[in-house]
Amino acid sequence: MAMAALAVQQHLLYFSKPRTWLPHKNNLKPSKIGRVSLIYCSSSSPSSSSETKTETAESCVNLGLSLFSKGRVKDALTQFETALTLDPNPIEAQAALYNKACCHAYKGEGKKAADCLRTALREYNLKFGTILNDPDLASFRALPEFKELQEEARLGGEDIGYSFRRDLKLISEVQAPFRGVRRFFYVAFSAAAGISTFFTIPRLVRAIQGGDGAPDIWETAGNAAINIGGLIILVALFIWDNKKEEEQLAQIARNETLSRLPLRLSTSRVVELVQLRETARPVILAGKKETVSIAIQKAERFRTELLKRGVLLVPVIWGEGRRPQIEKKGFGGPAKAATSLPSIGEDFETRAQSITAKSRLKAEVRFKAEIVSSTEWERWIRDQQKSEGVTPGEDVYIILRLDGRVRRSGKGMPDWQQIVKELPPMEALLSKLER
Repeated sequence: MAMAALAVQQHLLYFSKPRTWLPHKNNLKPSKIGRVSLIYCSSSSPSSSSETKTETAESCVNLGLSLFSKGRVKDALTQFETALTLDPNPIEAQAALYNKACCHAYKGEGKKAADCLRTALREYNLKFGTILNDPDLASFRALPEFKELQEEARLGGEDIGYSFRRDLKLISEVQAPFRGVRRFFYVAFSAAAGISTFFTIPRLVRAIQGGDGAPDIWETAGNAAINIGGLIILVALFIWDNKKEEEQLAQIARNETLSRLPLRLSTSRVVELVQLRETARPVILAGKKETVSIAIQKAERFRTELLKRGVLLVPVIWGEGRRPQIEKKGFGGPAKAATSLPSIGEDFETRAQSITAKSRLKAEVRFKAEIVSSTEWERWIRDQQKSEGVTPGEDVYIILRLDGRVRRSGKGMPDWQQIVKELPPMEALLSKLER
């Protein structure tokens, strides 16, 4: 869970200099490193001093973290709620709200979790990417309340803030770098056409009235028509460009959600799709069990060629979504999976760049993977179907690029022979460019 204590037997590190707390997987990130001493996560001091420690927002958050790590969710929730009543600073309030949301998610209270996260996003600058990355919110991400929250964050507004929308727009500008230039010309030419129309209309009125010195009616009418027509076209293009941008932002948000969906490889290691970038081309097969089974059997005939192209089959059977399993002893992945699930958060992103990690992961990727958290997968696929005008629940396939984006999709199951012809081998120049 975010803001969890540093992994030293439920201890927390206390820094003598000011520090910044970030809701991040399994650590407190200090802004400055100073003298380090240990403080136990309990309501009493570990020292032999008889002085009673004053209850503060920080101590309540720390105690709450200790409690939820032991599975005492109700008691942890009480501590986070208490922290919010003790005049916390913005960092402490953000931590209390975020961890309170994780407690509500653990209990299946989606609306309460969404309300806490909404407040943290709006008032305390919580990054939406943290919500996408945290495994303790996996059950929440499978609920309709998460979809609503994500849509609100994508659109931005006073109720939820604009940080997530700004992040999406930065990615959008990279993918469509000339949109700003186009809009400038739309506005400039529209203004010119509007000013010209403003002076042309009175001339047209005088031309219609006739009389001495009246301008030529046909010439004036032609000028007015050109100006008005140009203004309408430019405004329509501006609106169309805005609509395309919103569609692109929605797709980027879906791609971000897709990149965090978990898979179990043939070695039983659990990874996220983002970890397979540059290593594999996942092909998602979603449909009825019989249809998907037949598609996998047909793919076996082209197994060698598909493996050369980095294809990894990801079967998703409709209706097999189950509530994510949660360990009773605490939050996040089960203890056995802890060593095989370093995938969430910036720490893994850094490690994933190492040649050793990538080569090891490449060796573990085989022909087929098993999805984890079926409900999250099904929800993403149905959202993708809606965006492409496909009836949710139909049999579909989705082919991903090496960079993790959607390459193409279609109804039914794929033609494997065609895919072999379409996809270049992993060593080919086109595959290197796709990365």
